[in-house]
Amino acid sequence: MSSEKSEELQEARSGSGRLNGNQLSSRKLPARNDSLDLESRVYSNPNAHHRSSQSTRVMMHLAFQSIGIVYGDIGTSPLYVYSSTFTAGINHNDDILGVLSMIIYTITLFPLIKYVFIVLKANDNGDGGTFAMYSLICRYAKVGLIPNVQAEDAEVSNYRLESPNSSRMRRASKIKSKLENSNFAKLFLLFATMLGTSMVIGDGVLTPCISVLSAVGGIKQAAKSITDDGVVWISVAILICLFMVQRFGTDKVGYSFAPIICVWFTFIGGIGIYNFIKHDPTVLKALNPAYIIQYFKRNKKDAWISLGGVVLAITGTEALFADLGHFSVRSIQISMCSVTYPALILAYTGQASFLRKHNDLVGNTFYESIPGPLYWPMFVVAVAAAIIASQAMISGTFSIIQQSLSLGCFPRVKIVHTSAKYEGQVYIPEINYILMIACVAVTLGFRGTTEIGNAYGIAVVFVMTLTSALLVLIMIMIWKTHFLLVIGYVVIFCSVELFYLSSALYKFKQGGYLPLAFTAVLMSIMFIWNNVYRRKYYFELDHKVSPEKLRQVAVDTKVSRIPGLALFYSELVQGIPPIFQHYVTNVPALHSVVVFVSIKSLPISKVAVQERFLFRRVEPKELNVFRCVARYGYTDVRNEHEQFERLLVEKLKEFISGEVWVSQRLVIENGETDHDDGDQRLEVEDNDGGLVQEVVKREIEAIERATREGVVHLIGESEVVASKGSNIGKKLLINHAYNFLKINLRQSEKLFDLPHERLLKVGMTYEL
Repeated sequence: MSSEKSEELQEARSGSGRLNGNQLSSRKLPARNDSLDLESRVYSNPNAHHRSSQSTRVMMHLAFQSIGIVYGDIGTSPLYVYSSTFTAGINHNDDILGVLSMIIYTITLFPLIKYVFIVLKANDNGDGGTFAMYSLICRYAKVGLIPNVQAEDAEVSNYRLESPNSSRMRRASKIKSKLENSNFAKLFLLFATMLGTSMVIGDGVLTPCISVLSAVGGIKQAAKSITDDGVVWISVAILICLFMVQRFGTDKVGYSFAPIICVWFTFIGGIGIYNFIKHDPTVLKALNPAYIIQYFKRNKKDAWISLGGVVLAITGTEALFADLGHFSVRSIQISMCSVTYPALILAYTGQASFLRKHNDLVGNTFYESIPGPLYWPMFVVAVAAAIIASQAMISGTFSIIQQSLSLGCFPRVKIVHTSAKYEGQVYIPEINYILMIACVAVTLGFRGTTEIGNAYGIAVVFVMTLTSALLVLIMIMIWKTHFLLVIGYVVIFCSVELFYLSSALYKFKQGGYLPLAFTAVLMSIMFIWNNVYRRKYYFELDHKVSPEKLRQVAVDTKVSRIPGLALFYSELVQGIPPIFQHYVTNVPALHSVVVFVSIKSLPISKVAVQERFLFRRVEPKELNVFRCVARYGYTDVRNEHEQFERLLVEKLKEFISGEVWVSQRLVIENGETDHDDGDQRLEVEDNDGGLVQEVVKREIEAIERATREGVVHLIGESEVVASKGSNIGKKLLINHAYNFLKINLRQSEKLFDLPHERLLKVGMTYEL
């Protein structure tokens, strides 16, 4: 089919408006496939580059907001990095230079170079995080475990791959082929993605604990009467208040927090300059990496163990990527390079200058290095900044859970869009309260920052390492990066990350087990949900109702047709789910118009509203039975601004209008062989135009009449049980674990805001 013909058919099928005969080409149009499978995956994404065209004003607003949301975590690291690194005190004055050198190069290598200038480019149409990278890979290779990717995907702009006509493209094609042909590789890729996601959520628990405890702990220096218990309970109260304001959304929270973080960066940068000038300007020698080598020579194993403290200087770095959907690449680059990076380098340099003269004060470096008159103002700003530091990973957790939910890897939860101006800013009530409870429990359980810091280091480096692994795959398979550059990235970044990870894991017994315990729980939930989700999909695929069987049911004289419009929901795209036959068998009645609505999550961030629905009529036409695919990206919020039912009916009428014109056009074109004269052909078109309009009017009136009679929403609520003869592991997985999650979480009608008075649930048991 030529591109022109494809466009004409697509325009007619999508129903972008009522067509007339003159809008259709006089060339012959081929007959359509009687399958919705191909069409359910063909779409375009007009919003793919929406962020690139943002105005300077919007960009600066987002950059300002990002300071309050993204950098609170990494910005408050100076509160505890030196004390966490020199846990046994400073043995040699030049050790300070070695640690400062490591901090400077670590911040430069990872947050600045790796994330801001490399990883952010691996976004999926403006969205970041582990699942965004996984989704991006799924678009370029058939590595998804749900059988819903067709060869026609390559024709879509977002899926199109370059032909392997060079060594780099051949290498990419070879790796792509190996991934697609290996079930182990597909499972491992999903496993790595879930692991990274779980670690990010673990960060969302640990960040508030260590940040708030570190800041509030400074009050003991000025108020000796406050005990450690008092610090803990004050921290708990602050954490509860923080999670309570999350419902107001990133937009409002960002504008409230950004000025405070700007003041914080100004203070730590200014105090850093003060300490640098007053105490020891020679710390600039730390720019020479030779001091790192000398540090390891002097301290050997202790130097390696201390890396667990140094890595805390880059806590929250993953928030740069995970929170990308709330902002944009350019806005984060601007705020990082102009504010965050300079302030952090000045702060750590100033503290090092202070420690060169006061080795004995390393246990409370941050507060001891503050000039006397600025102590209380700095304490107030530090507490406020610590509260805000938690916001980075909380927002990132919301974003990444939204993505995993849409890809079938997380139980159903409510997604709330909190900003009409900036897309991607979301809030998840259930997750917010779970995080709050976990944070309070960790704070009361550990009651100090040392063990929490050990746990934090493992979570931070683990996520960074997994991000690097996925990025290398993207560099080779999608970006077609030169082989030497890939090797350079692995040597420079991956090797250093593994070195840091080994040090962090050494402290497993001293609190390092905590993020791994969180990860184990979260991965168990994600594995249970995704495993049974896939089993259920395959069951429906194997037992779907064929079009022939549907026609037999519809024309069966025992089945009555009653007035009204019925919308029958399912997640199966390749056919009609078996639960429909179960319904007709027990309730032998069909409404005058029936639409089978399949909910489809695409491996892309957003699908435009005008491209949301694709329809197909089930023949014969007199049945008034249609199939519909409702397509969503993983950041789309269903039914947030448009009522689902009303929009679907409108698009159905547009589809009918376009379909009738296309059908009539085919009849005219097929008759052209008998009408060589152009005037005769035009006369046929003119004569048929009025007839077509009459047919369109009649069919649309039938839809409107059925709508007036009443719209009924039929939702298949399938119960799943392990099949007879299953082993005990499978029975525990399906009968108990999955059904426990399903019962206690949000139901389908709540996700679509369907009216309860017109909702009918159809139950059926699937033996998996």
